Amino acid sequence: MDIGVYGLGRFGSFWAGCLASAGCNVKAYSRSEHPLPPGVERGTEDEVLSAPYLFFAVSISSFEDVLKRVGSRIGKDTVVMDTCSVKILPRRWMKELIPSDRFMIATHPMFGPDSGRNGVKGLPVVMCPVSDTDDDRYRAVRSLFEHMGLDVLEMSAEEHDEEAAYSQGVTHFVGRTLSAMGMKPTPIATQGYRSLMTIVEQTCNDPIQLFYDLQRFNPYAKEMRLSLQVAVEKVLNALRREEED
Repeated sequence: MDIGVYGLGRFGSFWAGCLASAGCNVKAYSRSEHPLPPGVERGTEDEVLSAPYLFFAVSISSFEDVLKRVGSRIGKDTVVMDTCSVKILPRRWMKELIPSDRFMIATHPMFGPDSGRNGVKGLPVVMCPVSDTDDDRYRAVRSLFEHMGLDVLEMSAEEHDEEAAYSQGVTHFVGRTLSAMGMKPTPIATQGYRSLMTIVEQTCNDPIQLFYDLQRFNPYAKEMRLSLQVAVEKVLNALRREEED
């Protein structure tokens, strides 16, 4: 399968390498200079935009502007996909800013360079329909993911964002909060503490922009933060009552 990857940041480079390792012919483009992963060829912007299968691997906050600039230049026969960690808004931007005759799928590989460092087999990837799912092109992408050993989950963009706010969103929030507390490894760490430090490592190795984007662009994230705040207050109030007895 011939694939273009638009964006070679931390995730884009990792994803391009995963696709190349799966036997795909991958061309990648980035406006900034980044080293190429093994097996990935550097392409021009137009070459990548006209690839038979195209993954945008740019930040959520830049995706709309990128589509405004290049959406009309995407190849007529190109299957277009995003890899954003939220789905409602990227799906809307794709429908609004890419010609309607292009075939589109909103996707979210639910992993990154840290969680996928030992391989992506068994890790989840979400597919949210934009165009008709009863199409050979949709089935071809699903088959690619299955060939890579990924656990393919199909759901609506709304279902994805609501669930992601309470899984990925809260994980990144907790990881950044623990980092802000200055939590560090210690020789007397319990297994639970080591697990918390793994969360800090996996979330804080990602660009801070990803954390901000997860909170800003997921419409369910504010509700998640309020729920978390209420839960913390409940625990603190219980402790106060015990201390007063």
